[in-house]
Amino acid sequence: MISFIRKAAKTSQAMLCAASILFAVSAHAADPIVIKFSHVVADSTPKGQGALLFKKLVEERLPGKVEVQVYPNSSLYGDGKEMEALLLGDVQLIAPSLAKFGQYTKKLQVFDLPFLFKDINAVDKFQQSDTGKSLLKSMENNNITGLGYWHNGMKQLSANKPLHVPRDARGLKFRVQASDVLDEQFKAVRANPRKMSFAEVYQGLQTGVVNGAENPWSNIYSQKFNEVQKYITESNHGVLDYMLITNTEFWNGLPDDIRSQLEQILEEVTAHVNSEAGALNQKAKQAVIDSGTSEIISLSDDERAQWVDAMKPVWAKFEDEIGSDVINAALDAGK
Repeated sequence: MISFIRKAAKTSQAMLCAASILFAVSAHAADPIVIKFSHVVADSTPKGQGALLFKKLVEERLPGKVEVQVYPNSSLYGDGKEMEALLLGDVQLIAPSLAKFGQYTKKLQVFDLPFLFKDINAVDKFQQSDTGKSLLKSMENNNITGLGYWHNGMKQLSANKPLHVPRDARGLKFRVQASDVLDEQFKAVRANPRKMSFAEVYQGLQTGVVNGAENPWSNIYSQKFNEVQKYITESNHGVLDYMLITNTEFWNGLPDDIRSQLEQILEEVTAHVNSEAGALNQKAKQAVIDSGTSEIISLSDDERAQWVDAMKPVWAKFEDEIGSDVINAALDAGK
């Protein structure tokens, strides 16, 4: 009898333990998937607006299943650490500038070549081409999956002296991203490139550590660079766009239905970001003009031609790394 009671007690205890495990598993399964989206710019920029729209749509359409946490303005990771955080799984989405991928693939350097794209429409056309789409998958061996391209806009030159022709840039120290192409771009006009994280740029310009920079209007205004730069040359010499990327293992490990819905949402958000980027940049440009802090310089055709002649030799230096096929596909997009 005692033996029977002991066996019954053990059986009951085992059942309670199993029930506890099942309850814990069930509770855990009910927890939403958390997607941390870290970026380095303001909410008012195209990327900032895209991140917030993604959060809104995900939480409307996947309530209780997916939670999106957005961390703007380098509040979680700066641009020197966000890639490492993604690869470690500490964040799930980031959207670095296309200049940030040199160590993972040289082909994406095509976006840094000066005066390659005549306008943002040419950039858009190239990104939607077969070649452009293939670049999204070019880093999967490094556990990085590209989910789309987000426009910021064409870059303008800023400095504390007027920049009309290339010789005006000689000797100036320009902040650049960690890009070999951008290094060579400024060396081509005998300027001195200085690599610096985005969060440090305002102070660098303010203290004279650097004398100039290159940014789209939305970055210039949202980061108040116009307050510490007396002149802005509307050069449109290059593009500053982003690739929205995720950790490949994380993305492939999502339930199929969840991943499919996230892909659909991202497609909508990408279309919205890219359609609104131009308007946001024009609004930012007008805000800079209205502030009266900086003189806006418009280049004449002759002045622009001088910048093109000075910087275009950079293409040849990187043709082997990027691939002539990729460069030619980008050129074709501008025709």
